[in-house]
Amino acid sequence: MRGRLTRWFPVLTLLAVSGALAQVDSIEGFEDPELNARYRDLIHTIRCMQCQNQSIAESPSVIAAGLRREVRSMMAEGRTNGEIRDYLASRYGDFINFLPPWRPSTWLLWIAPALLMLGGGLVFARVLRARMRQPMEDLE
Repeated sequence: MRGRLTRWFPVLTLLAVSGALAQVDSIEGFEDPELNARYRDLIHTIRCMQCQNQSIAESPSVIAAGLRREVRSMMAEGRTNGEIRDYLASRYGDFINFLPPWRPSTWLLWIAPALLMLGGGLVFARVLRARMRQPMEDLE
């Protein structure tokens, strides 16, 4: 009897621990629906440092689980979303936010898409204008 129990003990321990961790780290954070909605919105705007293209809400990594627990505990302490984002940015850098803050060091991130679209539009308009000036015989 003891040999059987010894053989299954690691498996049973692993199942018990994983079940406990799954309960502690569920995406549902709070019983209050308003606070839970705020928690869900916030964890969808924080980038997983390991996955980098997923939010901590979507990521299955251990790092994301730790960040979710950290965000949940800070919200339980009464911190605002801005305070939580500032704390995480001071600890992990601005890269942790999917929307980086508007600072001189990040202006290019915010302005670059508009500049690229404007540049592409100007190139397109110039090519179109040059094509319209050509006689029809040259196009064939």
